[in-house]
Amino acid sequence: MARAATTSDAFNAVAEPRRREILDHLASGEHSVNDLVIRLRLEQPSVSKHLRVLRDVGLVRVRRHGRQMFYQANAEGIRPLHEWTKTFERLWAHQLTRVKERAEQKAKDSSEG
Repeated sequence: MARAATTSDAFNAVAEPRRREILDHLASGEHSVNDLVIRLRLEQPSVSKHLRVLRDVGLVRVRRHGRQMFYQANAEGIRPLHEWTKTFERLWAHQLTRVKERAEQKAKDSSEG
């Protein structure tokens, strides 16, 4: 089965590690393209290409100031990703509880022996 285009939805867009890295940087606030180029140590055309994909699927917003473009994460666009990952929250919480219980039992066994 052919893979969907990266511009078809948010899930396909974030399948690319560099785009996730860009979103990580944008989570802290608005950044210019040049700032992202420096932070990511990538060529400007590559960063712009990734930003365009993220913008096309609604994960980022862009603001122009003179000749510079500033990008920021779009919380509403990211919501579907968040909602989907929330379905696994119970699983993660259960796993953490099991790790905690094992550690507590091991500590108890050590103190008794």
